[in-house]
Amino acid sequence: MALTLYFIRHGETEYSRSGGFCGSLDPELTPEGLQMAEAFGAAYSHLDWTAVYASPMQRTIATAKPLCNAIGIEMQLREGLKEIAYGEWEGKTQDDVKQNDSETYIHWMTEPAWNAPPGGETAVEIASRAALVISEIEAKYESGNVLVVSHKATLRIILCGLLGIDLGRYRDRIDMPAASISVVEFGKYGPQLKQLGDRSFMDEALRSRSGT
Repeated sequence: MALTLYFIRHGETEYSRSGGFCGSLDPELTPEGLQMAEAFGAAYSHLDWTAVYASPMQRTIATAKPLCNAIGIEMQLREGLKEIAYGEWEGKTQDDVKQNDSETYIHWMTEPAWNAPPGGETAVEIASRAALVISEIEAKYESGNVLVVSHKATLRIILCGLLGIDLGRYRDRIDMPAASISVVEFGKYGPQLKQLGDRSFMDEALRSRSGT
């Protein structure tokens, strides 16, 4: 049996609904976000899980909790799985940033791998810290199913790193709706993407929510 990583973005928050910058901020899941987490736990509790790793934020812990409770496994929290820090842009809308910090915003949109929000992080920095967690998992578990619960930008950057995609294109190449599942299997020739951004385990009302 190969090592298989299941990546899940946390469930819906008010910021994922509005599209505001939320990295270091620590909002709770919305009621619908909690329903997404419960749906995931119910749908995936039948798998034989080896470990669960999560970012130490309220929204990621709450997303992992239903599954962990169902299977009786303790989640392992890792700082490297936190969302990108948006620095001075935290809590602001994109329209606000475009209007008041347009030059920096343009640089960040054009090449986010090497350009950061003021006081924030670049994609390269995210990739470096998140890769340490993935390397830890690979070293500890030769096989089995491991869940990684993280955030929109961080997960897209992780996938770019595993699949050989330019980090500067993480927003252009990979979509990651709230509470969606992506699966990577580590085989003979390295990481292979098996599933991307799946939310089929949710009911239609949750899947159809906009802005997620």
